[in-house]
Amino acid sequence: MPPHEGLVHQQEYDWRDSNVSLINSDLDHKVKHQSATTEPAWNNGTIGIEPGLYIWRIEDFEVVPWPKEKYGSFHEGDSYIVLKSEKVQRKQGDVDEESEDEKDKMVHDIFFWLGAHTSQDEAGTAAYKTVELDEFLHGTATQYRELQSSPSDAFSAIFPRMKILRGGVKSGFTHVETNEENVHTDTLLRIFKHPSAAAGRDGVLVHEVEPRWECLDEDDVFVLDKGDKIFVWQGKNCSPMEKLKAAQVVNDVTIAKHVDVEVLSQVESRSKVVVDYLGGKDVDMLETTFKSQRPIPTSNERDVKKLFRLSDAEGELSFDLVKEGNAIGRGDLDGNDVFLLDSGRSIWVWEGKGASRAEKKMWLKVMQQYVQERQDAAGLSAAKVVQGNEGNGFWMAVEA
Repeated sequence: MPPHEGLVHQQEYDWRDSNVSLINSDLDHKVKHQSATTEPAWNNGTIGIEPGLYIWRIEDFEVVPWPKEKYGSFHEGDSYIVLKSEKVQRKQGDVDEESEDEKDKMVHDIFFWLGAHTSQDEAGTAAYKTVELDEFLHGTATQYRELQSSPSDAFSAIFPRMKILRGGVKSGFTHVETNEENVHTDTLLRIFKHPSAAAGRDGVLVHEVEPRWECLDEDDVFVLDKGDKIFVWQGKNCSPMEKLKAAQVVNDVTIAKHVDVEVLSQVESRSKVVVDYLGGKDVDMLETTFKSQRPIPTSNERDVKKLFRLSDAEGELSFDLVKEGNAIGRGDLDGNDVFLLDSGRSIWVWEGKGASRAEKKMWLKVMQQYVQERQDAAGLSAAKVVQGNEGNGFWMAVEA
């Protein structure tokens, strides 16, 4: 089956329907700790020891290494786990229960990335294995839930040339199959500025779309690969960054195969040839406005930050609003509890070192319930950090 078929009526994945809410029961914690020590993906002598970037795809409940040459490419029918480990220099006074001579510490970010058409089984496995990987790393990693529709700034920073492709791994569940026959099918890539670019980041995304003329948009750039020739169609309102990104994409393609490339601006009469190839032979270029919904919508950012506390100090678990507004700061956090910060652009769960076991094991359920009750937060990325292992992204969200 060609990769562009079978997706029009497919229901998009809703992460809230998965089994991730079952994570972190007492039995689950014990099972994961034991399982983490036997998972081949983690026990290769490198994970947790060597800094670097590691990616796995979920295939039939297994964690399978993703080829390095495909790093930055994700299929919307799949779920992935991404680990970024790096050594950072300790700040003065930051040596906590470690040797005074230890100058650096390893910091880990774990992302479980859920494609729009991934199955619930794959999504649940990715979430479960992410927590297991954190167990393997001694519970110090920052964990991110990444949705295809709303990549976080941290995730986009790792993949400045991210490409989202249609299709996915074959499995026994309802799934989109990739085309494995040695027969070329037309591929149309859409290149557009990341929705958060206006907020200060100049990211540009590459997203595979259906090869139909209705998918063209005059604000973006498109690359049509016909096998024997590549066309670059530049919308009349596209940006220089999008043109540059398209050139990089074409360069990547032509490294693997030598084909002719033709770059056409929408305002050129010959640009009609691309529309024709995409089934628009009857389209009047002068009378038609090319507009289509972007695969990743503009972030639903809210202005007011909110900080909630999860605590059992009174004998039973409670979840209460602590503070609202832009005056939220580090001093509002208490190491004896767990906090949820809705920054307007993302959701963060902060786990204090002195938080009780009950508070710690409830973070994912609380975040899930919060998103369910606040529909305007459903599309936001979410992450969990542990006190003492926060990254700059968290403190920027707190103090912005």
